Amino acid sequence: MGKKYWTMTSRELREESGQFDEPMVVDRSRPLTPDERKQWRRVKRKRGRPKVGQGFQRISVSLERALLRQATALARKRRISRSRLIAQAIEQVLAVQRASA
Repeated sequence: MGKKYWTMTSRELREESGQFDEPMVVDRSRPLTPDERKQWRRVKRKRGRPKVGQGFQRISVSLERALLRQATALARKRRISRSRLIAQAIEQVLAVQRASA
């Protein structure tokens, strides 16, 4: 490492940044190492919803605004997603239904 760029003179900056004036030369590249390839795959992987159970199905649900605000506040307080809060509520209702059947 040389000098910090903010301490360089204009001439020094021009010399240091001169390498970026050339077009990209593929001949200077090399194959990725196994660790680099693993990291590249991890970086390129798209984020997705983790699979829980049999996966998920997106649905559209209408809720009264005040109820939605309360649900959002509770989910934040519990540090879970709103979807997870709704899923827990449905699971609880289903458990009560099964117990009474």
